[in-house]
Amino acid sequence: MSTMDGMSVLEATRKECETEIDRLGSEKSLIASTDAQLNRNRVLAEAAIAEMHAHNTLILWADDEDDPTAAQIFREVAATEIDHYERVIALADSAPDDPNQSPNSLHKHLRNLEETPVRIGAGLLGRPLVSLRSLLQVINFFINEGNTAAADLFRDLRSETNATLERGVELLDAVCESNDEYEQARDAAVMTVNVVYEVYTTDLEALGIDPKPIC
Repeated sequence: MSTMDGMSVLEATRKECETEIDRLGSEKSLIASTDAQLNRNRVLAEAAIAEMHAHNTLILWADDEDDPTAAQIFREVAATEIDHYERVIALADSAPDDPNQSPNSLHKHLRNLEETPVRIGAGLLGRPLVSLRSLLQVINFFINEGNTAAADLFRDLRSETNATLERGVELLDAVCESNDEYEQARDAAVMTVNVVYEVYTTDLEALGIDPKPIC
């Protein structure tokens, strides 16, 4: 009898990665992702590309996933991600030159994962946990810009990302049959947060910025 469940995996990930998630939600996150080019079009472009990367990863997973329930959820979340891409691009002056560009470190990592619980933990728990924090900074950016429409759009995207997190919890409970599988999902979620955090710190340090908060 399993003593773990999807919600305990989520809570354990949040607890273990509390510091990393908190820092990824700081105002420095936009500086890192835009290479300090804090203007409307660069922020929109980076947000859109992130959604396209997620869509492409989830489609790859869906196409070779053995568990039919997981494959269906991956496909549905992929559809949400491409919808997000199109809504973000609608606000931009132009679309990115190559939205399907080579995957970044996060998605290179995700696309190497094969086991179903691991994919769910990484892609539907770890990744949304990070996205919820980065989207909050995008919302704040557009509030400061006085762009109510853009801020409202990203509030909607953040709400839908939270729904993806909830689907990840439910999907884990649908596919995991042992504590070992739940633990694999937790480890994958933690690793995913750490992959994103490593990129964040590297990007900031390259700009001469200390990734740690100033107390």
